[in-house]
Amino acid sequence: MLTAITRAVSPAIVHCELSFIDRKPIDLARARQQHQAYEVLLAKLGARVVSLPPEPHLPDSMFVEDPAIVLDELAVILPLGTESRRREAHLLAQELSKHRKLAYVQLPGTLEGGDVLRIGRKFFVGLTKRSNAEGIRQFAEIIKPHGYEVISVPVTGCLHLKSAVTFLGDNTLLANRAWFDTAPFGGYDWIDVDPSEPHAANALALSGTVVFPASFPKTRGRIGSLDFRVTPLDISELQKAESGLTCSSLLFESFSG
Repeated sequence: MLTAITRAVSPAIVHCELSFIDRKPIDLARARQQHQAYEVLLAKLGARVVSLPPEPHLPDSMFVEDPAIVLDELAVILPLGTESRRREAHLLAQELSKHRKLAYVQLPGTLEGGDVLRIGRKFFVGLTKRSNAEGIRQFAEIIKPHGYEVISVPVTGCLHLKSAVTFLGDNTLLANRAWFDTAPFGGYDWIDVDPSEPHAANALALSGTVVFPASFPKTRGRIGSLDFRVTPLDISELQKAESGLTCSSLLFESFSG
């Protein structure tokens, strides 16, 4: 069945890493409530949620998508581009070893899951300040024997590739096309974010539903006008930590019952 690994909000989230937005005070209680609502929605959409305990000394540890990529065949553990976050990978590997054989990208390669957009057997991987060419090369080498293709995508305007583009299904991408090289995405249909909502490109497509931040109503209208079923979710407090909707869970099929 579909499994979603999540991790509770760290009390240290107020000291999270920020790259493209200004720091604002985070209401910890409200951030936790919003994350719990996210977990409830994942369960409603059919996922078995495995909620890991908070890590008090790791401010960004709620973002479980970044330290690993989980395929049917194996899980790839990643060296994060920010040194202060690298302990997160070891902790997540302990949980993932219950579900998959593990492989590792090694330093000096760096790679973060927020830069990895999977569409079928293709992985579009952002070349960013957090994910470098060596990390992408190693990742491609690890997964190539299993029939996957890796395509590098230069990103300039945001933290991760999936801050700029996500896959909604039906051959359709939601994107802020000013932030990345669109050339590798030939043949897809596009929904462009509303110009007044440049950070609105991160959506989570799950079980026929597009989960979408409530704070971007204009872009939500654009998605809904094309007959996608959209469920808005308030993550306004988490967005102060540069959170999107994909970064707070690791989704994969569990074969161990």
